[in-house]
Order: sequence, then structure tokens, then C-alpha cells
Amino acid sequence: MDDSKPALPGPVRRHRVSTRLWHWTNALCVYLLLASGLGIFNAHPRLYWGEYGANFDHAWLTLQRFGGAWTLPGHYDLAMSRRWHLSLALVFGVTLLVYLLWSLANRHVGRDLAFRRGELAPRHVWREIRDHARLRFPTGMAALRYNVLQKASYIGVIFILLPLMILTGLAMSPGMDAAWPWLTGLLGGRQSARSIHFITAWLLVAFFVVHIVMVLLAGPLSGMRAMVTGWYRPPPPRDREPAA
Repeated sequence: MDDSKPALPGPVRRHRVSTRLWHWTNALCVYLLLASGLGIFNAHPRLYWGEYGANFDHAWLTLQRFGGAWTLPGHYDLAMSRRWHLSLALVFGVTLLVYLLWSLANRHVGRDLAFRRGELAPRHVWREIRDHARLRFPTGMAALRYNVLQKASYIGVIFILLPLMILTGLAMSPGMDAAWPWLTGLLGGRQSARSIHFITAWLLVAFFVVHIVMVLLAGPLSGMRAMVTGWYRPPPPRDREPAA
């Protein structure tokens, strides 16, 4: 009987400096944008579809105002919340554009995020879902590659949700509405843009919560070290299943 254990893979370079910088800048910006956005939302915590929305119009969603601990600057101050939100939105938009262009230039998108042959096959996707539900994460060198669920999530966030946040934010601006009325019309009106902006924001929150939970379950020390230093030590391969 062979009692030898699988060799422990050595640390490998996983994340480039550009990816790590964008990751932490993006995390900080999204948190502050959410907090300042909730401060703005508190001015009228109702959502509508179409072009108009006021106290006597029919709202599809009515919420209570969020407490000070959830908002930026921590108390109700619409002007200050708007200043924080617009300033951070500029930083967020510029860093996203730079990251997308740099990722295309260094082939990060094609190398790490593009789907490979057979990855979208229903059988393969179902196996990935089942493994994640059982908390059976990839080990060895397989842990260095994004699985189909990670790729779909990152593509959805980077190329759909984040750009949609920016476009809906622009559509709510009176100045941009005057300059680009087609954008507001495309989204169904300023109130529709506000509703989509709100929904997209909470979809991003859901993504970040799931992302953090997965990092904690898969190995928080290795994941954090990789995103801080760029170096990652893959978990050791599992022992072979005993023969039936």
C-alpha cells in the first residue's frame, strides 16, 4: 500500500499588481458609494418606473429610511451624501475604464475569464454547481484556474453590472439628461434609471457577500495573501478515492 501523501504545491504568482490595486480600490469605492447612495436614497425612499415620481405617484417599492450607521456621512445630509457619491463615482468610473483597457492589453480577459471548450455544457455547469453546494473546491493546480461559475460571475459584474451602474447614474443626472436624452429614453425614463440603479447596487452587494463567504470557506489566509502580495499557495491535491 502506498502511504505517500500528495506533494504540496509551492507558492505561485496569481494576481498582477493591476488586478490587486483595482480589487482593493474597487472594494473601497463600492462600499463608500453604497453608503453615500443610501444617504441620497433617504431623501425619498420610494422607487418608480417611468419618467416621473413624487409623493402621490404609485411607487413599486417603498422602504423605511436607512439608519445613520448605513449611510455616509452617518446622518441625514443630502448635499454631503451627493458630494461623496459623485466624487467617488468619478474615481470608480476611471479605475474601471483603466482596468478594462489594461486587462484587454495584457490578455487577462482572454486568458483567465474567457470560457473554454466544454465549460458551458450543461453537465459541466451542473457538476460545478453541485461541487460548490457540497463545498468541494478545486485543489492542486486546478485551484489556480477560474471555474465556470467564477467566470460567469466576474464577467457579469465587470461587463454588465458595473457599466450599468455607471450608465444609470449618468441617466439620473439633469446635466447628462440634457446632453444625452437618448440614454434616459433607452432606460425608460429617469425614475426607471433610478430603480435599475438601486436594483443593480443590491445585486453587487449580493455578489460581494457570496464572494467573501466563498473566500472564507475556501481558505481565507491563502486568498487574502494572494490578493495582497500576488502569491498563492494552492491547496494540496486530495488523496485518491479508495477503490470500490
